[in-house]
Amino acid sequence: MHFSSPVDRPVGVRFGVAACHVSRQSLPAIFVSTGLLLAGLLPLSQALAADTEPRSSQHAPQVLRIANGAEPGSLDPQLTNGTWETRITRDLFEPLIAYAPDGTLVAGLAERWEVSDDGLRWTFHLREGLEWSDATPLTANDAVFALRRLMTPETAAHNATLYYPIVNGRAVNTGELPPEKLGVSAPDAQTLVILLSHPSATLEQTLAMSEAAPLPRHVITASDSQWTRPANMVSSGAFVLKEWAPQSHIELAPNSHYYAAGKVALDTVIYLPIEEGHAALNRFRAGEVDIAYSVPASHFAWIKKHLPEALHTYPILGEYFYAFNLRDGSPVADPRIRRALNLATRRDVITERILGMGQIPSLHFVPNALTDHTGGRFDFADWPMEKRMARARELMAEAGFGPEHPLALELRYNTLEDHKKIAVALGAMWKPLGVAATLTNTEAAVHYRDLAQGNYQVGRYGMIATIADAYDFLNAFTSDNTSNAPGLHSPTYDALISAAASEGDAQVRRQHLHEAEQYLLDHDVVLPLYDYVTSSLITPRLAGWAPNALDVHPSRFMHFDE
Repeated sequence: MHFSSPVDRPVGVRFGVAACHVSRQSLPAIFVSTGLLLAGLLPLSQALAADTEPRSSQHAPQVLRIANGAEPGSLDPQLTNGTWETRITRDLFEPLIAYAPDGTLVAGLAERWEVSDDGLRWTFHLREGLEWSDATPLTANDAVFALRRLMTPETAAHNATLYYPIVNGRAVNTGELPPEKLGVSAPDAQTLVILLSHPSATLEQTLAMSEAAPLPRHVITASDSQWTRPANMVSSGAFVLKEWAPQSHIELAPNSHYYAAGKVALDTVIYLPIEEGHAALNRFRAGEVDIAYSVPASHFAWIKKHLPEALHTYPILGEYFYAFNLRDGSPVADPRIRRALNLATRRDVITERILGMGQIPSLHFVPNALTDHTGGRFDFADWPMEKRMARARELMAEAGFGPEHPLALELRYNTLEDHKKIAVALGAMWKPLGVAATLTNTEAAVHYRDLAQGNYQVGRYGMIATIADAYDFLNAFTSDNTSNAPGLHSPTYDALISAAASEGDAQVRRQHLHEAEQYLLDHDVVLPLYDYVTSSLITPRLAGWAPNALDVHPSRFMHFDE
């Protein structure tokens, strides 16, 4: 799971694996089913990949400029959490499995892989002749180094729990065992073996994240935390880091040692940390950026009328919600107050009157676009608003609050005009209950840091899936997960997630995940508002960009039509 950028985004559940061989005949039903889905989407990803134009010295320089939202806090792929960060690290570091332009899975540094009949042994075969950008050979030992580093407690990787199916994954991540005990090995320079303690329905998707990519151990061991500086960084992806000017831009140049360097068309990729949607729109209209991942809701109708060829609106696997701080001392640690706030929230007003871009009001938590998931629902979802408000007032009165005895409550959000509008609307909706809301906004990195540390009362959150599975959303609230902003500690909830992680039967696994989602709703751990629909501006002469549910857009496939 990733944080959303200060921008909205979209969904669509499709995955494919190209150029690989996977033995699945004896796998449990859930994996066979997934494999059929992957195979069915293979031709599209191959066709899109084949469209990439190689660079030519006879053409004008191809420079792609992206309004990317916020300033990245790091370019270490194992330390990044936000989509505005992973867009960049995905260009720099190629995983064993990669993404095609349409978001389907394709072979990355591994040209093929096999799975044992019991689903517990995965063998990856790296491409011949792989090199880092400094010409050092890239081997399976670099993949072992990266996975061990990812799972060490000191790294504090955001998604480490997704790798717990690896033998000793949890024990290494919690410091009970040394990294050398992780179930990964390199029997030779071209082969990586991953052993699982139980079959995993999501391993392929997990390994496609840039945080799972092999890392240059020869550079990291020599430079330590300074290895991500432009002068030190060595990468494996289609691009290398040329310049990083904080709060100004990040510039990437082609990696001549990339295995498919001859098919990379762009000469330069520039990421600009533009947080405000209005600023991104103005620079897009001025021709100063080619992609804007932020479209202000207040100008959506104008954009739709005047820039129809550039506007792309599509659903993504993401949820916009507010997290309640459940920790002792927080006013919303009282479940009566949390339920009252959920009851009094008019989600349709936010999606239709404030945003108006097709967002889907959510009285659930896992986005509806995940059609394979049996979703939960608030038990008051079908109540008329009058009944909901009456019950909300009763609960607030029981908690000792009302118009005569108001509850002071701080709402926090990361800086963006649309986030502010939503926070203002929530304050107005809760005022009849006796809530006196104050609004506090900070830039994205500070905002999410404070939420992770529990320094908030009610905080805006955007959760974007890194894998197309309900587990990615729900696993974030387990007791030992670093993404657990509410601070939920529930043995019941943890047991449901643990059972889902190790369950091989698809139907039983879905039931575990359904019950976990229902637990979040029944206990008002969160205040969900809507399923994401993203709108982006893409210059029409840019090819190789395609909307997809995971909102992944590798620059290596893009080029400008002459």
